[in-house]
Amino acid sequence: MSPVTAPDPSVVAEAAERLRGAAHRTPVFHSTLLDEACGARVFLKAECLQRVGAFKFRGAYNTLSQLSEEERARGVITHSSGNHAQALALAARLFETEAVVVMPHDAPASKRAATAGYGARIVPCDAKEREAVCQAEIDAHGYTLVHPYDDPRIIAGAGTAARELLEDHPGLSLILTPVGGGGLVSGTSLAAAAHRAGGGACQVIGVEPEIADDARQSLARGEVVTLPEVPPTIADGLRTRHIGEHNLAVISEHLQAIVTVSEAAIVEALRLVWSRTKLLIEPSSAVPVAALLTGAVKAEGEVGVILSGGNVDPTTLSL
Repeated sequence: MSPVTAPDPSVVAEAAERLRGAAHRTPVFHSTLLDEACGARVFLKAECLQRVGAFKFRGAYNTLSQLSEEERARGVITHSSGNHAQALALAARLFETEAVVVMPHDAPASKRAATAGYGARIVPCDAKEREAVCQAEIDAHGYTLVHPYDDPRIIAGAGTAARELLEDHPGLSLILTPVGGGGLVSGTSLAAAAHRAGGGACQVIGVEPEIADDARQSLARGEVVTLPEVPPTIADGLRTRHIGEHNLAVISEHLQAIVTVSEAAIVEALRLVWSRTKLLIEPSSAVPVAALLTGAVKAEGEVGVILSGGNVDPTTLSL
């Protein structure tokens, strides 16, 4: 098997054309509070206001738009604990094809309900068995897999959020994103690479929970590292045991660094964003904000943060 290589950064611009009129161009908010806390001008890309409430719609729609008629006719399937599940369900409805989602038993009930509401058939499973259960469904029914992150089309679609942010604020010196499976951070890295090729100077740093640092370990070792158990982080969208091969190829070439933050820092950042910016984000979105507030990332100039989603489990509101 030949080694996986990173796609050309131009794939993000191509994805942006496919998404034109389908995905929302989400607003960018400025936070004076974060400016004062970290010593830079901070701009928040509100993907919590994207269709399905998360950036994931971008990659799902971009991928389905490139499937053949025969692939779509077989129906599509994925494994996901929430946001990608909803994204695929909606994209499949728009393309008038069947969607099946293999979802762990411990997925947030709100995300499970939303996925079913978009019309997907849900197959429950234990978290560690999601990939095996997904493959069994493919073997039995012939569904087309739309992987939640390990796919160049997913990566390119995810990168369109950062592309928009850089169009609105071309002077950004840095963009921070949360890191789960790696779709958003690798797509953002490609978008920033294209921006640098055009004369910009933007770098990208990914941020993970300390107890879910598989991507940090993978980047350091140059190979995919799999955690022994599903990490019990409050950032439920980042509970992946490993990143993808395509994602690692991209970040190995284009990402500047991955840093980590504690669970306590994530909770504090979540509370601050809710109370002071009035943006209802989910815990995963608070992870890069926590890196700014704790000083894990030393920011200067103009800094962007991708607020990846806003699908909050109601139980989280009691924090």
